Amino acid sequence: MQRRTFLHLSLAAPAAIAPLPRWLDSFGIAWPDDGLGKALLVRRQQDRHNQPFHFLDALFTVKVSGQDTGGRCVIFDTLRPAKVGPALHYHQHCDEWFYVEEGEFKFQAGQQTLRLQAGDSLLVPRGMVHAFVKTSEGVARLLVMHQPAGTMEEYFRTASQLPDQSVEGRRALATKHDIHLVGPPLQPE
Repeated sequence: MQRRTFLHLSLAAPAAIAPLPRWLDSFGIAWPDDGLGKALLVRRQQDRHNQPFHFLDALFTVKVSGQDTGGRCVIFDTLRPAKVGPALHYHQHCDEWFYVEEGEFKFQAGQQTLRLQAGDSLLVPRGMVHAFVKTSEGVARLLVMHQPAGTMEEYFRTASQLPDQSVEGRRALATKHDIHLVGPPLQPE
C-alpha cells in the first residue's frame, strides 16, 4: 500500500466507524462500551479491593475483579514462596490462563507435564484436568486468569478463611465454585 493511500484511509477511518454504534444497535448488538466504568489502575503489589489474602501458602492480590468486567474474567497476581500448588482439578465452566512472571513451575495439563519459566504462559481449557507446583527457589510470581470469572474470587477469599485448609476440608466449597477436585497436588520433583 502506498503511503498516500494509507494516510487517506487513516484519516477516513474515524468518519467511517462513527455510525457503527447506531448500526450495531439496530441488530441488538451492544457497542463494546457496556457502561462498566472507567479504566482501572491497580498498582504493583496492590489489590483491587485493598484486601489481599493468603491461600495455599501464596499471597493473592486481585488485579481485575469479575465485578469490573461484568463477569467476563478475574485476574489474580500471586506471590508463591513455598513449593506447593493446588490439587489436580478441572473447571466445567471456565478456561484458566497462567503467566509466569518470576520463577519456575511444573504443570500438569491433561496428560501433559510441562515446565514453565518466566515469560511462559499456558491456557488450560474448561474441562481439562490440571495442577501446578512451584519448582524454583525463592519467591515466584504467577498471574492467573479465569474466564469467565464465575465465582472464583469468592471461592479463594472464602477458602482462605477456612479452619481446615486440607483438600478434604475444601472439597464441598470447591465443588460449589466449579472446582472439581480429582487428584492430589503435584510434587515439585
